[in-house]
Amino acid sequence: MQHWSSHSAKDDAAPPADLPFSAGEYAARVTKVRSAMARQELDLLLVSAPENICYLTGLDHWGYFAPHLLVLPMNGELVLITRAMERVTVAAQVRHARFAGHPDHETVADAACRELAGRRLRRVGFEPRSSGLPMALGLALQAACAAEAWVDASGVVDAIRMVKSPAEQACLRQAAAVSDAAAMAAIQATRSGASEAEIAAACLATMAERGTYPGFGPFIRATSRLGEEHTTWSRARLEVGDALFLELSGCVARYHAPLGRLIHVGHAPPEAHAMASVAQDAFAAVVASLKDGILARDVYAAWQGVVDRAGLAHYRRHHCGYLVGIGVPPSWTGGNQVWGLRPDSDLMIRTGMSFHVLSWLMGTGQGDYFISNTVLLGDQGAQVLTQTPTDVTIR
Repeated sequence: MQHWSSHSAKDDAAPPADLPFSAGEYAARVTKVRSAMARQELDLLLVSAPENICYLTGLDHWGYFAPHLLVLPMNGELVLITRAMERVTVAAQVRHARFAGHPDHETVADAACRELAGRRLRRVGFEPRSSGLPMALGLALQAACAAEAWVDASGVVDAIRMVKSPAEQACLRQAAAVSDAAAMAAIQATRSGASEAEIAAACLATMAERGTYPGFGPFIRATSRLGEEHTTWSRARLEVGDALFLELSGCVARYHAPLGRLIHVGHAPPEAHAMASVAQDAFAAVVASLKDGILARDVYAAWQGVVDRAGLAHYRRHHCGYLVGIGVPPSWTGGNQVWGLRPDSDLMIRTGMSFHVLSWLMGTGQGDYFISNTVLLGDQGAQVLTQTPTDVTIR
């Protein structure tokens, strides 16, 4: 079992062909988490959020529908607890945590209590706000495992994940290329008479060929369902005059780079061009405002300022984007909490963060348009990673 107090130059070499990151990359992540644990005086952290387990171990599978726990002590080996049937998958993907499987007549809490038995635990951090820890299991852990204090550490790993390493940024760039290819496939399949399902099939085929399965499937819906935020394709066929909402993300090593466009069938109404201009200008204002140290609410203000000056001061959004990166089904947002560029957010923007920036002008009363892209704040400033054209598109 590898110890995490140090790592050799060999650990920083390119990872095996079947693994996305080097041992050194994972070691650096664990070191950062342990530093955060030390600031909270935690003896041990029980990680249950699928995105955080993926971040710290590399485990990438659909088995997260069943609760997992990663036992991360301040010193010593990591232990990954899942159903026993996941043994082969874990052995193939995880190099730096011991596997502890439990039979299906037990819960992950039963297995965790066995692992923790005999340890002197003063302060134990856990993730009660995680989608991966049902309330019943959290209560069972607290009842059966002796600890002087249980600490809500739900945001410890999430905060570290916000800033992407160079290796993570490379995955984002690859995912953006998949997004652009999938968007182009969907746009080329869009025409009068085509069904939403046919467009989805073209999009998904490209995703499968060039990347892996995304956290969300593509959102594809026509005029009658434009306002349905998280529904996707039906068997309905497009007609001349329809607008088609398209939002999707390529995925590489669980990293996502979403984009969104509004496509018109046959022709676009005159007001679409005016709204497209406003959406593009507001998007550019967001990109220009993204700088290290600025607050998320000030980024939103930059977007809203353009919208207001365009005569749409009545129009407000809950956010103009959110942080994006690792995503595990059923979402690409990084978990069940969305870290948005909201008008009330005091989140501090840092170099290395990546965002799905949305310039959404739908239901304004003066026309509709929508564009979104993935933006990375790098050392040289904010860069738009997805490059699908943002002008009014008519098919």
